[in-house]
Amino acid sequence: MRYHLILLGVLTFLGLGFSSSALSQQSGADRKDQKASRPAPPHDLSGIWGPTRGPGAGIQAGGVAALGGDDGTPAHTPPYSALGLKTLAAHKPLYGPRAVFPSTLSNDPRDVCDPLGFPRADFYQIRYEQFIQNDREIVLLYEYEKRWRSIWLDRELPKEIPEPRWYGYSVGKWVDDTTLVVETVGNIGEPKAWLDETGRPISDEAKVEERFHRVDYDNMEWTVTIDDPKMYTKPWVAMNKFPMKLQPPNFDIWGKYQVEMICSPSEIKAYNDSVGNAESIGANQQ
Repeated sequence: MRYHLILLGVLTFLGLGFSSSALSQQSGADRKDQKASRPAPPHDLSGIWGPTRGPGAGIQAGGVAALGGDDGTPAHTPPYSALGLKTLAAHKPLYGPRAVFPSTLSNDPRDVCDPLGFPRADFYQIRYEQFIQNDREIVLLYEYEKRWRSIWLDRELPKEIPEPRWYGYSVGKWVDDTTLVVETVGNIGEPKAWLDETGRPISDEAKVEERFHRVDYDNMEWTVTIDDPKMYTKPWVAMNKFPMKLQPPNFDIWGKYQVEMICSPSEIKAYNDSVGNAESIGANQQ
């Protein structure tokens, strides 16, 4: 299919509308499902998981889920440091109050097909994710761009980071039978990676904590806390008990939308040439 980015844009807006309506329409059903579900198996996250309220709930185009929209109000503003505010001001995102148009004015590293990096992968296009697990490792497969990261269960975090990685170094510990706490350090950070779609920053000194709490067999809660002394004055919660639901064993991630969510440089160029830059916009208006 041509121009995946255009399709993804349409899906984004559809998903945003779906997520708000799904919240009101499905909340009662979600609670009923949780009550009827079997107990969670101990020390096990394996399977394909998707947002309980529907795939649109995980798009988060307006910024990280726990803060809601990036509208400048204190409730929706993380505790920026002076450097964090300066870095934020230099970012030109495609979404949020600082959004730019046309798209070629953006300096989002995603727009040149760089990897999203971590933790941004947790805050963009969370539709369906797969956890593959053994005694030593959990592999988390992200649907968007078919990226994956290792969460090691048999080791500690490195005392020294050999070199930054797009998806960092992650280790996980079971704090009880149904809760895995994952700590990640050594991320690429600024300027190659952003925190979310609205341009919030993240640095290479960030330490990210994820808590995966399997409520019962069918339901899981995903919490993400950001601790970045460069960009923020204190730790803050970016995703708070985000509800995920286990999918059937035969679920086909790619069959749901019949499109691979791949960032293709050739398709980005085609998009910019046709609708994404000032010259093409002027030509199309004539």
